[in-house]
Amino acid sequence: MGSKQEELEAVVQQENYDTVPIVETWWDDSHNWSAAMDGYKLFRRDRQGRRGGGVALYVRECFDCLELNDGDDRVECLWVRIRGKANKAGIMVGVCYRPPNQDEEADEIFCKQLGEVSQSLALVLVGDFNLPDACWKYNTWRKKTV
Repeated sequence: MGSKQEELEAVVQQENYDTVPIVETWWDDSHNWSAAMDGYKLFRRDRQGRRGGGVALYVRECFDCLELNDGDDRVECLWVRIRGKANKAGIMVGVCYRPPNQDEEADEIFCKQLGEVSQSLALVLVGDFNLPDACWKYNTWRKKTV
């Protein structure tokens, strides 16, 4: 995100968003000082061991949140349960980045995670899934995976 941080903060404050998901943050440990945004909790999952990727989610501080982490670095997904004031059951927000070259094993792990988090809560899933083989018009895939 780098130089876009100030622009993002201005838009978020102006539009008064409750959540702000971000994919391909390219963040690492050196961004701890600059990623915070006033009035928001930050959840992030940085790519480990190589450049690029990464996902983050800003959630307004007034919401009770819990990050769920399975510890598997092969899938770049961040899962956060948000409990609102009106809906005590809450929702699950997933922010995911699927690299174009992701292997079948990582796709299977993602599908397993998705199945687990969608069991008991309403789910909002956002991200960059890089699925060029998907035909969204007919809901079909040319490949077997995902």
